[in-house]
Amino acid sequence: MKKFIHIDMDCFYAAVEMRDNPALANVPLAIGGNSRRGVLSTANYIARQYGVRSAMSNYHAKQLCPDLVIVPGRMQVYKEVSAQIRCIFARYSELIEPLSLDEAYLDVSDSKACHGSATLIAEQIRADIFATTGLTASAGIAPIKFVAKIASDENKPNGQFVVLPEQLQQFLAELPLGKIPGVGKVTLEKLHLKGLYTGADVCAKGVNWMQQHIGNLGVSLYQKCAGLHIGQVATQRVRKSLSVEHTYEYNKTSLAACLEQLPCLLAELSRRLEKQKLAHHINKLSVKVKFANFVITSADQSSFQLDKTIFQQLMTKAYERGGNQPVRLLGLGVGIKYQANDHIQLSILD
Repeated sequence: MKKFIHIDMDCFYAAVEMRDNPALANVPLAIGGNSRRGVLSTANYIARQYGVRSAMSNYHAKQLCPDLVIVPGRMQVYKEVSAQIRCIFARYSELIEPLSLDEAYLDVSDSKACHGSATLIAEQIRADIFATTGLTASAGIAPIKFVAKIASDENKPNGQFVVLPEQLQQFLAELPLGKIPGVGKVTLEKLHLKGLYTGADVCAKGVNWMQQHIGNLGVSLYQKCAGLHIGQVATQRVRKSLSVEHTYEYNKTSLAACLEQLPCLLAELSRRLEKQKLAHHINKLSVKVKFANFVITSADQSSFQLDKTIFQQLMTKAYERGGNQPVRLLGLGVGIKYQANDHIQLSILD
């Protein structure tokens, strides 16, 4: 029987800022850019009580919480703290899969720590993190990987939740489908239209029905809800894409104004590709446009190198879909493809 732990730091960026500046400890706080159009990366729990969430614009967040304090992020500090946390993980398992700076999976099936108890290991990891960094973390423990991730959110902040093997079947049967990683708002609405709300609903339909009516996603959902998808911790994470984007304080009201932003975006994308040594692994170019009405569209084309002319064509194509709507955000991206003989080992800090 596998033993997975999912560790998730509590409002990580905001928690670091509150730790380093006690004056921020008891105020609604968010991390984000200073412009009106800036987007928040996270918010503390006081701010969340007002409805403030990550990926929300500064303007919207301020409407919900006029007293919200927004501070710029300090990514280098967050990376340093994340590295400390990774060192703690390594005391308990070699099988670690970071998902971001503030969360990771651990497979502790063969760990001898804490008498082999995954529950006690999770408690000790959280205690070690607090002793080392002064920050709190939440944990989920389960015999199935994705269930551990769901469980880590059950007793936030600064708590943990265990799904024992004998509890697994009931947990999956009662599980709302929207809690399954990868099931977003649009997908969930489609599942609801099919009468699917819980794991039990999926299992009752059977794998053949799910494949016929939902497709490959239906098969994956059935395997998860039936407890057949155990999962494994991937110690190497391979980047499949890389992108840059910018939200503008004032809308771009013409195609020409959008195209003027292309050199700056392209230079930033090129720098990131060179930094991560990915310039020779490009297989696709893409452009993203978000209009003032928040409709998002994208266009892409196969290419094995950065090409300003192709980006211009893609941006023109995407812009014209908006019917001359003003533009609030532009982004450029590339698809990444590795050859079979490439030796890949990317750090989460890359």
